[in-house]
Amino acid sequence: MQEQTQILNYIPVDELTGSISVPIYQTSTFVQEEPGVHKGFDYARSNNPTRKVLEDLAAKLENGTNGYAFSSGLAAIDAVVKLLKTGDEIIAVDDIYGGAFRLFTHIYEKFGISIKYVDATDAQNVANAISDKTALIWIESPTNPTLKIADLRAIGKIAKEHNVLFCVDNTFASPIAQKPIEYGADLIVHSATKYISGHSDLIAGLVITATEELGAKIKFIQNASGAILGPFDSWLVIRGIETLSLRIKQHAENAQKVAEFLTTEKLIKNVFYPGLKTHQNHEIAKSQQKYFGGVVTFDLVIDDKELASRIVSGTKLFKLAESLGGVKSLCCLPCEMTHKSIPVEKRYQSGVTDSLIRLSVGLEDADDLIADLKQAIENAVKVNVETASSLN
Repeated sequence: MQEQTQILNYIPVDELTGSISVPIYQTSTFVQEEPGVHKGFDYARSNNPTRKVLEDLAAKLENGTNGYAFSSGLAAIDAVVKLLKTGDEIIAVDDIYGGAFRLFTHIYEKFGISIKYVDATDAQNVANAISDKTALIWIESPTNPTLKIADLRAIGKIAKEHNVLFCVDNTFASPIAQKPIEYGADLIVHSATKYISGHSDLIAGLVITATEELGAKIKFIQNASGAILGPFDSWLVIRGIETLSLRIKQHAENAQKVAEFLTTEKLIKNVFYPGLKTHQNHEIAKSQQKYFGGVVTFDLVIDDKELASRIVSGTKLFKLAESLGGVKSLCCLPCEMTHKSIPVEKRYQSGVTDSLIRLSVGLEDADDLIADLKQAIENAVKVNVETASSLN
């Protein structure tokens, strides 16, 4: 069965009315027949029928046992870290999302959880970093924003050998392109704000577990901490998932064309996209991803923040904004936006320079997107030349 057919088949018809659209149960509580006797729902923080449809759907998409929906991607990450205790250690990918870095470093280090950041493109670096305190390996693949790829199979084996939890942030790939549980992941997190919902109209997070035991622990944390996704946003995510397979395919097709164009521009030093044969991890990506994703990142031959800023401010179809994964194309300057919370030295070590530009390639016509980037680059260079001339 094709994936798009599977997705639509996973979404149930409402048993009560026959509604083909999942009902939005906008309620805080549920009437009980007698104390403790109810229809599976007692209080909406603990469970909600609309959210349950989404959570079951997320688990099926990732071939997991259980799924849980949270109020944001960071709330989902937070729930996973709450599996740990004081004295535990996380080994995390060095090119990490700025919000995860902020959470790990500025919140959980205060509670005695230490973090080691490693270049996970070489699985041996992960193995070498493991100590008797290591409790969790945290991987993004592709990473945000330099699109490094980790060998999930190799890291999954390392995690099992050392009896360490292995969590993959699968936001950039989506469950359509990559299913980390098949490679040994114990947990998967998503910022469902991005590709899963796909329309830049909500904030949401997901955790999917590989076992019922882990599922019960995440469920307890979700209920105890209360960072749940509301019924209306749950319904919006379900609606987004209905077209997920079609969107991911088009995102990837457009991104490949944009990436190939960018390699021809003299002003550009490096283009980061796993679909390019020149990408350092292209072969690994090809072995574990069905599609290469919709994010393309590049930096300039001169590390000039002002020039990069003019480029992202000069696009018309690419809107200058945080986030990614929506149907409309977005661009950003990570050093001033998504990764500003990361110290400059660490940012540069992971490849996030002042001239690094991240593109979220949407569903507009690829030729139009290329033309937009071309004019933005040409106009930015023109301003640079005119400024230099005036100074002389």
